[in-house]
Amino acid sequence: MRGPRSSRHLLAVLSLTLLAGCAASGGGPEPAEDYFARDLPGLDRGPRMSPVDNPILAARGLRNPPPALIRRALMAQHKRWLGTPYRLGGTTRRGIDCSALVQHVFADTFRLPLPRTTRQQVYEGEPVARDALRPGDLVFFRPPGVSRHVGIYVGEGRFLHASTSRGVKLSSLDNRYWRRHYWQARRPLDTVHLARRLEPSTLTSGEG
Repeated sequence: MRGPRSSRHLLAVLSLTLLAGCAASGGGPEPAEDYFARDLPGLDRGPRMSPVDNPILAARGLRNPPPALIRRALMAQHKRWLGTPYRLGGTTRRGIDCSALVQHVFADTFRLPLPRTTRQQVYEGEPVARDALRPGDLVFFRPPGVSRHVGIYVGEGRFLHASTSRGVKLSSLDNRYWRRHYWQARRPLDTVHLARRLEPSTLTSGEG
């Protein structure tokens, strides 16, 4: 009777030892970056899993922080449109109004379609507090009269817009006029995703 019992006891001990060895060999959870960089199953040194599949890794992979990339692209658009006269209803370099400029810049720079009018653009994206503005946010103003004005925040307290008096230019939010008539700000798309939509050709100009 003792023989079979001893054998069963020995077998149980060996089983528990093997299970403990398997659990210990894992060394804890695998780091997320190692997981997303490893070879795909069944491929011998084949293509690796794209970082684009992981939003966090994609954001870390940008050579510059997203706000810096967006600012650089917007400054390039500033140089492209600088001096274009203001024309209500205009949509070209011969003359353009504020909402058309915003629409053109977002379409050309970020491949992001926006509505044509300020009245429609004010409902785009999410509201943003003035002290939380980032490059690419839309800033809206309510000057005297029934008209509304819109520009694109480029950072460092300045925004790109089509001024009725001087055409396309950069202005300061701290300017007495704009500070008095500031209304609200909207973020059409979060900063990381907006930076991902940039075309390389839009990053060809330095600071303006």
